[in-house]
Amino acid sequence: MSMKSFYLTDAGKVRSHNEDSVIVVRNQDDDYLLAVADGMGGHRAGEVASSIAISYLGKHFQDTFRDMKKEDAIEWIRDAVKEINRLIFNHVDNHPESKGMGTTLVLAISSKDYVLFGNIGDSSGFAMKEKQLYKVTYDHTLVNLLVTAGELTEEQAKDHPKRNVLMKALGANNPIEVDIFDCDKEVTDILLCSDGLTNMLDIESIERVLLSDFEVEDKVIRLMKKAMNRGGTDNISIAYLERVPREKKEGEE
Repeated sequence: MSMKSFYLTDAGKVRSHNEDSVIVVRNQDDDYLLAVADGMGGHRAGEVASSIAISYLGKHFQDTFRDMKKEDAIEWIRDAVKEINRLIFNHVDNHPESKGMGTTLVLAISSKDYVLFGNIGDSSGFAMKEKQLYKVTYDHTLVNLLVTAGELTEEQAKDHPKRNVLMKALGANNPIEVDIFDCDKEVTDILLCSDGLTNMLDIESIERVLLSDFEVEDKVIRLMKKAMNRGGTDNISIAYLERVPREKKEGEE
């Protein structure tokens, strides 16, 4: 399995600064971690919260993620998210002016034996299988809760005035439990993004770009440009991993 990755983040066309953080990191076993965090809170506290999440995850992955079976990797995700939540609450205790800060977090771990997603909030994780893109994660928003309960339709949810109200975020809920999704290891692409992308582009538009013949970097740049052209009303972050199965040599089973 060969891997190609790229990530980008941008403040967008409307916001004065970027509260998103994003990372793609590979360890010595060729496992990959992708993560996107969309921060919130005044006094630039949102970018502090998202930075705490992404900085901790990247270092922790490099330092501790070694030869992990799937069950151990799931526990690793749960423990990492709990520690990030503790770090954010600790920061608020020491910096009262940052009260109310928090962040979403969507992450994916790709190894040769499994693909796992973790999610809190309304950043999104997608997986491509057999040339079809699927949204893996579930948004922890008020409108999504209402849609699930049958009180709103998908169409009504798109333009609902409270569509950005989160029901769960790091720094807002304690204790916190991360949603974990166990995907088929045969997925060929992993895409994580903040809602700055998904509010501008639907899944079909994203899928068309990922299925194009462009290089990994160009696909991510094209998604960013398309979101900007649609308005770029929020910070936009994208982390993308193309998982290319190794071609068998002649005579191999």
